[in-house]
Amino acid sequence: MIYDVIIIGGGPAGITAGIYAVRRNLKTLIIEKTAIGGQVLLAKDIENYPGFGKTSGIGLSERMEKQARALGVEIVLDEVIRIDLKNKIKAIITNENKYEAKSVIIATGGEHRKLMVKGEWEFLGRGVSYCATCDAAFFKGKTVVVVGGGNAAVEDAIYLTSTAKKTYLIHRGKELRAEEVEQKKLINGGVEILLNTVVEEIIGKDSVDLIKIKNIKTKEIKEIRIDGIFISIGTIPSLEIAKDAGVESGPKGYIKTDESKQTNIEGVFAAGDVTGGVMQVAKAVGDGCVAGLSAYKFVKNPYWK
Repeated sequence: MIYDVIIIGGGPAGITAGIYAVRRNLKTLIIEKTAIGGQVLLAKDIENYPGFGKTSGIGLSERMEKQARALGVEIVLDEVIRIDLKNKIKAIITNENKYEAKSVIIATGGEHRKLMVKGEWEFLGRGVSYCATCDAAFFKGKTVVVVGGGNAAVEDAIYLTSTAKKTYLIHRGKELRAEEVEQKKLINGGVEILLNTVVEEIIGKDSVDLIKIKNIKTKEIKEIRIDGIFISIGTIPSLEIAKDAGVESGPKGYIKTDESKQTNIEGVFAAGDVTGGVMQVAKAVGDGCVAGLSAYKFVKNPYWK
């Protein structure tokens, strides 16, 4: 079977692209390696997506998946290991199968950015975490640190106050980048904020016992005894398979597209976090809409017939 469009990635961008493509009567397949929703699944509360008021990342993802399936989008949980984009019919090779399509939309999102400090890798899963909503329960009544200054980090710190005995937020900048409404919640939650500060080392025996931190202005170095550290400093695009297939990226490492979300390869589009910009659900959904419609125009060229 040759699909009209195969979408790699099942986050908001990929799901939206699938919805728009299938509504234009394209035979549509989404391939997602873990679970539908992507990074959104890690968000405890989403309050800035229009029309929903307040919802959870899991709840929003479930509704998106249900809608896509109901419209006829096929969804496969499998990992794409290679793509061949040289020919008119594109080949998508996964761990389990090989798929073919007339067009491809890359919506692979990103992966957690690492601190790259001593002890981070050694204590992964033993006090080092990248997901507060996943691991908060392990630190009930304990002392934790969140590293980061954006919305995700602040939301993680707020969430952890409900279970942890003490919560710190460490940010290398002189002020937080999170929305003001989230910063107000942070302060009201009693989180201790350490600005102009970086983590130098994560130390422990069987699990994390303490961290060594440095004030980048005063150069003062000190240690804080903690039980867990949650790293929330953004994501980097997951585009290795795309780069290997010849898809071009820009100087910041994100896939380059034009206004139609077309990449440098004809019939190959990209959407969502993998293209950079604001890392928000609303932006990803907009990208997915454009990519889905662009794939339709490409496959049905000329699309008015």
